[in-house]
Amino acid sequence: MATHPRPDLETHPDIIEMRKRHEMAERAATTPKAQALEALTLITGLYLAASPWIAGFNNLSTLAVNNLIVGVAYALLMGGGLGRAYERSHSNAWAACVLGLWTIISPWVVSGDVSTTRTIVNNVIVGVIALLLALMAAAAARPVDRPSHGRSPMGR
Repeated sequence: MATHPRPDLETHPDIIEMRKRHEMAERAATTPKAQALEALTLITGLYLAASPWIAGFNNLSTLAVNNLIVGVAYALLMGGGLGRAYERSHSNAWAACVLGLWTIISPWVVSGDVSTTRTIVNNVIVGVIALLLALMAAAAARPVDRPSHGRSPMGR
């Protein structure tokens, strides 16, 4: 009974392609631009979470709780996404865009009388910054998602 030698998995075309994509993503995530973007998004999320107490509208409890939850969610989505799972950061960035838009409109949508000048100015500025940073992260992560040389990810 003749046995056929099994090809080594290390030389399989799909494995080689995955390694190339991983190396490219790792190089892109370790650039100063990507690291600065990650730090800015983390700071933005943390500020949004603490903004009711920093800007002084913590007595408007519904908006304060909203900003706390949205800020923590934004920081978790964007704070470590580029370094740990660069290929998934594109979808995380789009989810963060939604959180940025929500931050902008939340003073008018959240129940109760929370639309004061202080809350509106704070949330619009932070929301616009969060939205722009998330769009930048989505644009930065996009080239990794594209297959190389017009081929499908499966190499066919």
